[in-house]
This record gives sequence, C-alpha cells and structure tokens, in this order.
Amino acid sequence: MSAAARVERVAEVTILHLTAGENRFNPVTLGAIAAALDELQGSDAPGALVITGESKFFSNGLDLDWMGSAPAGGAEEVLQGLHALLARLLAFPTATVAAINGHAFAAGAMLALACDVRVMREDRGYFCLPEVNLGLPFTPGMTALLKARLSAATAHEAMVTGRRYSAPEALAAGIVEATAPSEQLLESAVNRAAALAGRPRATVAAIKRGLYADAVAALEEPAPAPDDLPGARQSAK
Repeated sequence: MSAAARVERVAEVTILHLTAGENRFNPVTLGAIAAALDELQGSDAPGALVITGESKFFSNGLDLDWMGSAPAGGAEEVLQGLHALLARLLAFPTATVAAINGHAFAAGAMLALACDVRVMREDRGYFCLPEVNLGLPFTPGMTALLKARLSAATAHEAMVTGRRYSAPEALAAGIVEATAPSEQLLESAVNRAAALAGRPRATVAAIKRGLYADAVAALEEPAPAPDDLPGARQSAK
C-alpha cells in the first residue's frame, strides 16, 4: 500500500487510513484510495468500509498546489479522478462509514458525504465547504452530490456561506449521524460498519445506484476544466 494510505482489517470491516498529512487529492492519494477500494470490491465475502484520516485532518480537499503546477491535462485528470471516486463511493456495494477525525474541507467534506454514515470527532475539527470564499464554483457533479446528501437548508447554508461546522453543529444540521470522543471515534465507526456488513453486495449497490442515480450520472460526466487553480487555496490550519 502507498504511503498515502494504509489498510487495516477488523473482522469483516476494512479500515482505510488516509496517511498523507492533509490528505489532499492528487494522483498519488487518488491512486492509493482506488487500490484499497479495488481490493475490497474484488471480494465476494460480506464486508464494510471505514475511511478515516490521522491527526488533525480527515481530508483538506483537492491538492491545488499540485494542480496549479501540473502538466497539461493533469488538473483535469485529478478532478475527473475525484468525481469518479465520489460516484464510486455513492454506489459502493458495501456499507461505508466516514470516521471524521479532524478537518473535512471542500472535496474532503464531499468524500465524507459520499459515505453512507458519518461519525465526527466531537472535540476538534470542522466540516466546511469553503469554495465560495475561494472563488471556486462547484462542478455540476459536486452540486448533485451535495443536494443528494444534505437537506436543502443545510446545502444552501454550507455552500453559499462557507460556514465551518463543529461536530455538535454538524450533528444538529444532519451532516453527520453521530459524534464521539477522539479515543472512541474509530471504534464507533467500526461498530456501525460491522452492523451493516452482512448485506448482499449486488443488492446494496443496486439500491444505492437507484437512490443516487442523478448524482452518480452527474459525477460520471466529463469534469469541466478547473479554473483559477494557481491562485486558490483550501486551508484549515
């Protein structure tokens, strides 16, 4: 496994640890996540997935520094890879749980929303969609995902104002299903995943694809070319 990710197994649950610092999305991190998902998806056994980060970051979104200096077509490829990851998770054939250990910003927040369930560390970290403050409009696929996974009122507030939600605020807004102390976060997420691990994979995937057909279709469309990447920064320091 890449230095960007590490896989751990607890009975039927696969835990994908994102281990690249701020866990920003670039070719290395996207490749590491895809490899872990390939391994889990290639098994016929019952299973479930937990995604978590380390230290103060769950994921801080797209690696805009890399994209701003990428070779021709590189930024578009990363954005398309992110869209493919989000679509894949929305219709993943096992239960998926995000254990939000720290900041979940921008595309990192979307990664959490693409999972079935979210458990957020209660004492540190924010959920935030800061694109409005960065001059970066959401792509149609991102908008479709956010509208599918958030209530209309919460989607409006999160997307239009760029509000930072603490764990209690995210719970009240329906962004996450539960909060937990840091030392209990992963256990809580694994327990939730394990409780859902026995479902037939083909049925789970079909139900999810039906539920999120519009969002999946929008994310599977060719991604628009990113604009103004060199001058933009997504940060939750």
